Formats: sequence, C-alpha cells, structure tokens
Amino acid sequence: MKVLGIIPARYASTRLAGKPLVDLCGKSMIQRVYERASAVLEDVVVATDDERIFTAVKNFGGQVVMTAASHSTGTNRCLEAYNKYASSAKEYDVIINIQGDEPLLEPEQIQTLIGCFEDPNTEMGTLVIPTKSGDLLEGTGVFVVFDQHQNALYFSRSVIPFIRDYPAEDWSIRHTFYKHVGMYGFRPHALKLFAELHQTSLEIAESLEQNRWLQNGKKLKVGITQNETIPVDTPQDVEKVIKILQKTEA
Repeated sequence: MKVLGIIPARYASTRLAGKPLVDLCGKSMIQRVYERASAVLEDVVVATDDERIFTAVKNFGGQVVMTAASHSTGTNRCLEAYNKYASSAKEYDVIINIQGDEPLLEPEQIQTLIGCFEDPNTEMGTLVIPTKSGDLLEGTGVFVVFDQHQNALYFSRSVIPFIRDYPAEDWSIRHTFYKHVGMYGFRPHALKLFAELHQTSLEIAESLEQNRWLQNGKKLKVGITQNETIPVDTPQDVEKVIKILQKTEA
C-alpha cells in the first residue's frame, strides 16, 4: 500500500501566531511533526501558504509544496498538495492528513490509521481514543460514537452518548466513551469528493467537517489508538510540550 502523508501548515493562528515555527527544544514544531511522520511513512510533504514555513521545511531537508491561501480547511489544502505532489512523483493508495500542531505524534498512530484501509471498502478513516473519566466531567474535546463495525455514527462537541438515569460522575463505569484524534486518511477519490461536498447543517452546527461526510451518507472508519497527543494551541501548550521533551530527550 502506497501512502502519502500531508501536513497542512498555516502561519496564521488566532491563539498562537507562527505556530508551525515555534521552537521546541531546538527544532521547530513543523520539523518535529515531519520527523515523527517520516519514522513510519516513506513519503511526507508539508502543504503551506507561507514562504517562511516553506523555507524552514526546505532548510531541514523536508518536502514541501506551496498552496493557495484561500483554503477554508486543511482537507482542501491537502487535496491541492496531493494534486501537485503526486503528479510529479507517483500515485498513492491512501493519503494521510496529519495535524501540524501535534509535535508528540506517535508513529504508531499513523500505523493504526493505515490499518483502517486494509478493508478495501474504506474510503475515509480517522482515529479515536478511549476517554478518561475527567474528560467526561470537563466535557472538552470532540466525542464520537461508532457502530459494531467501527464506522462512525456521529461526532459532537457534547459528551455522547448521554447516560440516562445516572449522574455524570458515574458515566465512565457505565459506558466506554471515545474522543476524536484529529488525523484523517482518505482514498484519493474520497479526498476529492470530500473537498467538493458543500457544508452540511450538522457540520455547521458542531463546526466539525467530518460530519459533512456522514451527513452525505458516507462511511468513516475509526481506528482505536491508546496514544494520547497534545495539540499545541496556546503558549501554555508550548511550555507543556517543552517540559515533556526535556524529560524524554535528556
């Protein structure tokens, strides 16, 4: 199976400007994500709309393509990057959309996601992780429910499912809850179709683009990972990741 990893990377960020180039113990965040992805994927490319990121990736020896600044989602940016990169290299069976703000990404997560495509009927896949009881009480993140074949039924910013007749403190012993890990895999034709679909009411309501796929009657396979990553969205997240790297790389 030929797999291409694409890392969308924008310079602009409402909470942390220049996020991909933030220094994390001597390496930029985008370099750390790239290196972790490259540990399991032969082909990885960064998709950016910023010359500073483009230059930084070139400087550490990574593959990078320049994409339009007008893309509303990382998925659309991935499609443009795929069209540019694959046409000049080789065709791929699966495209992995890797979040550029998760420098502690575990290569095993990518392998788990690729495993979703061992089923030839899988067009789109993503990762989920069992939640901790504290996550339920905080109610933060994106929750998901899926069927017995590990096809997603719905994604929500609310805790789902709702456990009737029991206090929230007891929910974790009544049901295994799952949160979404923001990494996607696509067959090339599915990536193109996804990018062409119009926004749907459930996508808009939750501000979750994966609901667009489900609301159009498509199946989304989920792979279950036990590896939790830390998305970097704020300066506080940066400090948290730096402390972890200092311990693990000491």
